[in-house]
Amino acid sequence: MPWLLSSQLDCMSSSPSQRECERTAFSLYCAVRERLPVWLLEDMRTMEVFCWEDGHPRAFMPSEAMLYALVHNHQDYARYLLNRYSVSALKAPRCSFCCCRGSGAPHLNLAVRYNRVSILGMVVEALKDCDAQSKPLEYLDSCGGCAHVADAGKTAVQLAVELSHSDCLLLLLVQGARPDGLEVALQRLVSCDASERRHAQRCFDFLLLFLPKPPPLHHLQDEPQRWQSLLGNEVFSWLCGLAPPPLLLQALRCLARFGPDRISTLPDFLQPHSWQ
Repeated sequence: MPWLLSSQLDCMSSSPSQRECERTAFSLYCAVRERLPVWLLEDMRTMEVFCWEDGHPRAFMPSEAMLYALVHNHQDYARYLLNRYSVSALKAPRCSFCCCRGSGAPHLNLAVRYNRVSILGMVVEALKDCDAQSKPLEYLDSCGGCAHVADAGKTAVQLAVELSHSDCLLLLLVQGARPDGLEVALQRLVSCDASERRHAQRCFDFLLLFLPKPPPLHHLQDEPQRWQSLLGNEVFSWLCGLAPPPLLLQALRCLARFGPDRISTLPDFLQPHSWQ
């Protein structure tokens, strides 16, 4: 599958039954890729598609179909799965390579990696249906599970910063995800090319909006002129603990917590980059 490391894709099936399960799963994968109607996809999933587990075929779970919908941006199918199965459609599937139980938040990470902003919005809305108030935040801050899976050990926020997927990042932060990754955001500002600079800058700005206070960043003071020119005097001074946060930053923090659309609709001179 596309979210697994390439070395794992070379594993060969050991029995005709297992190969048949893989064939049916791949047929569903292709059907989702072709954006076939939701009713047809669900008929396939519930009656024709199987997964191999513990030496036996089993039904293909909604959460596994949700991964396919994310990869191919089939928004109608993702919406159906979330409406029909709620958070059950976000359950981490069992790993077919090491047989460990599913853990982490693979759907979140996959949505961020493929920059599926619309489906990510559906996912965070579905999380609001969780019974316990802390469950959505636990899920938002979950890391990937198995070590051999791509993006393992990273939260969705960290991945969004690393890939400069600023719209995904803002959506996660507004829902209460932990604003990790400031160090990575700073490095992205330094290393990214001109085509990525705008999104890298937005990721950095959004993290500042949701940070209660800046973490220790001693290396900024090792090259003060370089970082001052990059960040602006006010932000640099705040990150070094030499001054309070800029006034515009404090005002935008209140606005950002009402929803990502409140920031994106502001005129350019009030966008986060204006406080520098």
